[in-house]
Amino acid sequence: MCPYCVRAKSLLQNKGVEYEEIRVDMDRDKMVEMMQRSNRRTVPQIFIDDFHVGGFDDMAQLDAYGKLDPLLGLAPHNDEAAFAHSIDASEDGPT
Repeated sequence: MCPYCVRAKSLLQNKGVEYEEIRVDMDRDKMVEMMQRSNRRTVPQIFIDDFHVGGFDDMAQLDAYGKLDPLLGLAPHNDEAAFAHSIDASEDGPT
């Protein structure tokens, strides 16, 4: 197993995301399909729906910039939004 594949799966598991692993090393047709879709020969090649993320380093960079969670359909972790919501909830209504 490639170390970048292990890291990619670990990142997704830590986020609680289900994923489909396609073992291109076991299926030549899948390898050819991966190369055609990604224009790359290395693994892993990560797709979210039909969007090609790239390899593990690309996915980790998206995560570092806060852009991975929205692609995965996860709620953004925005402290300002939570703070604003708590202020709205504590304000008295119109008098």
